[in-house]
Amino acid sequence: MERRVERIGLIGVGKHGQRYARHLRDDFPDLRLSAISRRDPERLAATARATGAVPFADWRGMFDGADLDAVIAVVPPTLHADIVRAAALARVPLLLEKPAAPTLADGRAMRAALAASPTPMMVAQTLRYNGVVCAMLAARPRIGAVHSLSFTQRFEPSRLDWLDDPVRSGGGMILHTGVHAFDLARLLSGLEPTAVTCQMQAIHTLRTEDNFVATIALGEDAALATVACSRAAGGRAGHVEVAGAGGTLIGDHVHGRAWLVVGSTAQALPVEAALPTVREVVRDFVAALRADAPMPIPIDEGLRAVAVADACYTAARSGRVAAVEPLA
Repeated sequence: MERRVERIGLIGVGKHGQRYARHLRDDFPDLRLSAISRRDPERLAATARATGAVPFADWRGMFDGADLDAVIAVVPPTLHADIVRAAALARVPLLLEKPAAPTLADGRAMRAALAASPTPMMVAQTLRYNGVVCAMLAARPRIGAVHSLSFTQRFEPSRLDWLDDPVRSGGGMILHTGVHAFDLARLLSGLEPTAVTCQMQAIHTLRTEDNFVATIALGEDAALATVACSRAAGGRAGHVEVAGAGGTLIGDHVHGRAWLVVGSTAQALPVEAALPTVREVVRDFVAALRADAPMPIPIDEGLRAVAVADACYTAARSGRVAAVEPLA
């Protein structure tokens, strides 16, 4: 029998949380945004009036007695451990925005809570659902064994003040944007990161980095990846390159283009029209819950990206190569 999934709680209804609220309202007639929580009491009340959801000044109330089928958390990662513990104790399925945790140590505590009280939990690594990334994944077998990867992301400076507050954000560009690239490096290569070097800068920020470059060793010296991300740029780009023995895949996930290059010939890959990645994440999460199937992106997948971020901070602060710690 299919599991009932209808009443959804949303913790965090800020800039990114509003995307989830809109998709729940507009794209899922069989789901209902039943409860919301946000820090600002006036905005909480206004959002409750606009959505018809029950407002909670303290998100813990959702797990105490809101009778929800699932909860989505779109908050700074420093809150994740407490939310995961509460969800596990209440046995309420949870969709957690990336990064999965601010540190691997926090992530291990989250894993322990889920092991003690098994509860479905998915990490919203949304870039996996981008059309260019999907096209490159589909073409990946055509290039053979991968030996080199490159990722860049360029964005304008963020207007979110909390991102430059390490107490709330847990970190800067490495943690909040780098985890996308770290996750894709694993996904596109099929190899696990083992060691990193990293340099980071603060250009427009004061307390966290907004510019970094990292190199990642993958597998048993099987491949190398470079990752360069900046929120100090005047234009947006999202370059992805995967080089293999039989060809090279090149794409830009911001501008929606991708190619397979063999020798000096470039063949355009079919890229589907841009899909809202948040909507697709919610769709996958709900479908897995209803089918009682494994989560499409379980917590370990999110934490492996966090482990690389941890190693990047260690390498940048020490000036040395840093090993990527295993999850266990």
